[in-house]
Amino acid sequence: MADKENESFDYIVIGAGPAGLSSAQYAARSGLKTVVLDPAGAGGQVLQITELENYPGVYPVVNGADFMENMRAQAQAFGAKIELVHVTSIDKSGADFIVTSKNKTFTAPCLCIASGAFHKNLGVPGEAEFTGRGVSYCATCDGPFFRNKKIMVIGGGDSACSEAVYLSTLSDDVTIIHRRDSFRAQKAVVDKMLAAGVKPMYDSVVKSISGSMKVESILVENVKTGELSEVACDAVFIFAGMVPQTELIDMLQKDGNGYIVTDENMATSMPGLFVAGDVRSKSFRQVVTATADGAIAAHSAFEFLHR
Repeated sequence: MADKENESFDYIVIGAGPAGLSSAQYAARSGLKTVVLDPAGAGGQVLQITELENYPGVYPVVNGADFMENMRAQAQAFGAKIELVHVTSIDKSGADFIVTSKNKTFTAPCLCIASGAFHKNLGVPGEAEFTGRGVSYCATCDGPFFRNKKIMVIGGGDSACSEAVYLSTLSDDVTIIHRRDSFRAQKAVVDKMLAAGVKPMYDSVVKSISGSMKVESILVENVKTGELSEVACDAVFIFAGMVPQTELIDMLQKDGNGYIVTDENMATSMPGLFVAGDVRSKSFRQVVTATADGAIAAHSAFEFLHR
């Protein structure tokens, strides 16, 4: 079998979401030979956003696909290269990281992991069809679109309960559905949620999501009685958990939820290896924080190379 083609860079970025493309732009602009590796091209979770209205300076609203296309064009305009490849392994030999795909290897002394995280889906009929049209996985992103509307929250952990509290500031009609008879979240978080007027629906699961052009109702099953009921609503916020994509760098330190731990410079315990965006352990995950992570990682890589 022929040897794989190899190309050398100063900086390799894995993941072409906001963190990865921001990092590539800053790195290329500072003169680093930069490549971004992603099997799908520019995108990430932002592609699920139909109206991005809270990114500073981007107004009026844009859809996520257009926003990411602009980020891609901007990064390439500064000289970053984008390769549509699926990374199969990451190794290190001497000072260089070796990133392998099916037909090609990439080497560089600096590497940024911006592989992101993905939402756990409920996997029920209507969920995919109505994502962006009433189904959401981010209260901060989409909650303001449903001010004074009937909102359903799905989940029982800290994230679900905390997001329900936020949504209760936008609407007086927020219900949280949980499959058990008590929440998994910390007691203080649950107490705050209930005090905010969020109505709990225990022992229940969502079986389907329905509507015409947008969400209009959900079908709910009581897991103890088997009783089915249709509940009218305008929005369904799903917080079934997030899964950070860390399989390529499983050896790095993680927090209790599996996110990779870095310092404020996005640096990991391995010299030259940086992490940015939703795969990183942090308190707030938004497009704007992902792009900031990416810029910081690129600056840190530049300083690392010129130290």
